[in-house]
Amino acid sequence: MYQADIYATRTFLKELLERSSSQKAMEWLNQKMDLAAAGKDKDFYLAFSSAPRFVGKEKLQYTAADAHKARLLRKGFDPSRWLTAQTARTLLLLSLPYTDAGAFQSKVETLYSTADMGELVALYAALPLLPHPELFRKRAAEGFRTNMGDVFEAIALDNPYPADYMEEDAWNNMVLKTLFVGKPIYRIYGIEQRSNAKLARILSDYAHERWSAGRPVSPELWRPVSPFIDDVILKDIQKLFSQPNELEQEAAALVCAQSNSAPAKELLNAHPQLKSRVENGEITWSLIGDKTLSMNK
Repeated sequence: MYQADIYATRTFLKELLERSSSQKAMEWLNQKMDLAAAGKDKDFYLAFSSAPRFVGKEKLQYTAADAHKARLLRKGFDPSRWLTAQTARTLLLLSLPYTDAGAFQSKVETLYSTADMGELVALYAALPLLPHPELFRKRAAEGFRTNMGDVFEAIALDNPYPADYMEEDAWNNMVLKTLFVGKPIYRIYGIEQRSNAKLARILSDYAHERWSAGRPVSPELWRPVSPFIDDVILKDIQKLFSQPNELEQEAAALVCAQSNSAPAKELLNAHPQLKSRVENGEITWSLIGDKTLSMNK
């Protein structure tokens, strides 16, 4: 199974890297990619480890046109925050022979077992591009449990792999942990498509715990609950409308607007100004996420 055209993806990533790296760095990388493709495992592992020394750790120069190309290559693919070393490591991974699924998995797993934080970031962020993606579900779930913030972001945020391959319980735990560690929900790919009744209840319970402890609740928490409003969650939304925090009121309005629940629609009608702002596109989850992130910095 393949998630993206590997040749086209390599071409795209090399184009991105060429803008931010020297000709000498690209010559080094091209040589190491050829060695990886030829099955020279020792050279591949050494190159994967030493990539930052040869290509640096600069942020990629990335444009709106690049974002469009990325989405065409692989739905949800977003390397806008990638660094040069991370990109080089992904190119090395995509140079490995992959017709033998077991041999390919073994080489990648060897990297995971010895990787430092930067290497783990590259490995997890590359999952939506790798061949035989179904073989890495357990490894992805381990990424959700890490205490390393950058590594957790690499698998949980701007990454379509979890939405496409993780089972419901693993997905729900990832969303909850994203909230718990204060990361932005709007950067979880597929957050609405993978919404489910169990997650809605988990998030409601989590909000109740926070409220009971006198702690704030991120307005983004409510994004996945719209299809699953019951009597308990309806009371939660009523509470949001009564909060002094405008972002919580906006979140409540969006939840109601996106729900098919008649009581939720009635609740929204009782707040005509917020309803009008939703209808005019002045309130969106992305805007709420941006504002929430800015307030927490």
